[in-house]
Amino acid sequence: MTPNKRTIALLDQLSVDAVSGNFSPIALFLEADIVVKLVMVGLLLASVWTWTIIVSFALKIGRTQSKSEKFERAFSSADNVDSFYESHGKSTLPMAKVLAAGVKEWRRSTARGPIDRDGTRQRLATAMNATIAHEVDQLADRLNFLATVGSVAPFVGLFGTVWGIMRSFSAIAAEQNSSLAVVAPGIAEALFATAIGLFAAIPAVIAYNRFSHRLNKLEARMGRFADGFHATLSRELELGD
Repeated sequence: MTPNKRTIALLDQLSVDAVSGNFSPIALFLEADIVVKLVMVGLLLASVWTWTIIVSFALKIGRTQSKSEKFERAFSSADNVDSFYESHGKSTLPMAKVLAAGVKEWRRSTARGPIDRDGTRQRLATAMNATIAHEVDQLADRLNFLATVGSVAPFVGLFGTVWGIMRSFSAIAAEQNSSLAVVAPGIAEALFATAIGLFAAIPAVIAYNRFSHRLNKLEARMGRFADGFHATLSRELELGD
């Protein structure tokens, strides 16, 4: 049997399977209208990218939280802020960048006298809070895609459902026959598009909510670190009176 004949035989078999009730995913895809196929492919690609983001972000936020805990312990046991900054301040860890922002602003504000103590305290808080906001935005950048998939994918799948049902009604009108054998393939394709939409949306919503919670905890941890460091530098200002 030639490759062309094999392909024709496979398509015939898939068509028979669809009509007889053996609705395999491949058969449903191959028998679907071009519009429904595009919907399915788009949703599958969105699902693949969603899982890529889920896995990569889970690893990234896990490493960041673990390193942040170690960084805090090391900072709390350090005897000198300047020496600790020289050894840890160049790290790409978000909490290290908060420390660096505070130290740099401290050095700029106290480099020349007389020192404006209230102004220095305000600038320290502003510099570290701005760094926290920037680092959180950087970490959360790809989470927007999860939110988009979670909210849009069901409606895209619904569009495929509506299109498939419209095709089924067209088949009824063309065949002048409302038997299940005529309408079942189109309805099955439509429901399959909806299933793919939910397959993409459900993990995206769950992951987005979970990661947002972990990101909020990390932001709160950096905020507490910044507050503690700010208090330390404020005491240094008072000792300089």
